[in-house]
Amino acid sequence: MRSWLRELDLLLRGQKTAVRELAEGRIELPLRMFFPIAILMGAIYGVFMGFFAVFNATPGGYKQLLASTLKLPAMFLLTLIVTFPSLYVFNALLGSRLSFLSTLRLLVGAIVVNLAVAASLGPILGFFTLSTTSYSFMILLNILLLSIGGIVGLGFLLRTLRRLSILHASQQIQAPAADDTDSTKAESTTILSPEQQFSPPEHTLGQARSIFRVWIIIYALVGAQMGWLLRPFIGSPNLPFAWFRAREGNFFESAFLHLRALFSQ
Repeated sequence: MRSWLRELDLLLRGQKTAVRELAEGRIELPLRMFFPIAILMGAIYGVFMGFFAVFNATPGGYKQLLASTLKLPAMFLLTLIVTFPSLYVFNALLGSRLSFLSTLRLLVGAIVVNLAVAASLGPILGFFTLSTTSYSFMILLNILLLSIGGIVGLGFLLRTLRRLSILHASQQIQAPAADDTDSTKAESTTILSPEQQFSPPEHTLGQARSIFRVWIIIYALVGAQMGWLLRPFIGSPNLPFAWFRAREGNFFESAFLHLRALFSQ
C-alpha cells in the first residue's frame, strides 16, 4: 500500500510524465499497480456516494452503499475499454511514437488522476450528505464533483500529449543537423532540455489540439452515458433498491430534470 501511495504521489506531481521520461517514447506507469490504484480511488468516492442512501434510510441503503462502491470504479474502467481504441488511433494519426501499451498506460494514468481528485473531494460530498435531504441536489453535486475530476484528468492527458508532440517535433528538427560539429551538438544536448531546444509555434500543435478536443467529446459522452446505464449510484428515496434501472432516457435528460426539480423546490 505504501508503494502505491508513493507511485500515486509521483504521478500527481508530474514526475511520471516528465520530459526526460517521455524521450524514449515510453510511459512508466505499471498497469499491475495503477489499475488497483484506480479501483481503490474509485471505491473511496463510491463509498461517499452511497452514503446518502444509508444516512437518509433509503430502502436497501447498505446494498446501495455496496453497489456504489463497486460500480463507480467499474464505470471508469468500462469507459476506458470503450474509448481507448479511438485515443490510440487518433494519437497514431498525429505521428506519436507511443506504443499500444504505452498509450493504454497513459490513459490509465489520466483515469487515476481523475479518480484521485474525485476521492479527495469525497469528504466534501460526505459533508453535504449530512447537510441536505435533497436527492436532486446530491445528483447534481456528484455530477459537478466528478466533472471537476474529469477536467483535471483530461488536463493531465493533454499536457502529456503536448510534451510528446514537442519531443516528436524536436527530433524531426534536430535530425537534419546530424552533420553539425561535435561542440555544437554537445552544447545543444547537454545544456538544453528537449522543451528548451525546440518550442514549436502554436499552429504546429493546432492539429493535435483539434483531434484531442474531438476525443474529449467522445470520452465525455461515453462516460456520461455509461454512468446512466450503471445507475443508480445514490439511490432514490422514492424507489426500492435495484442494482440497475431500466434502459430508458439518457444522462442529459435526467440532469436537466433534476436541475429543474432543484429550482422548483
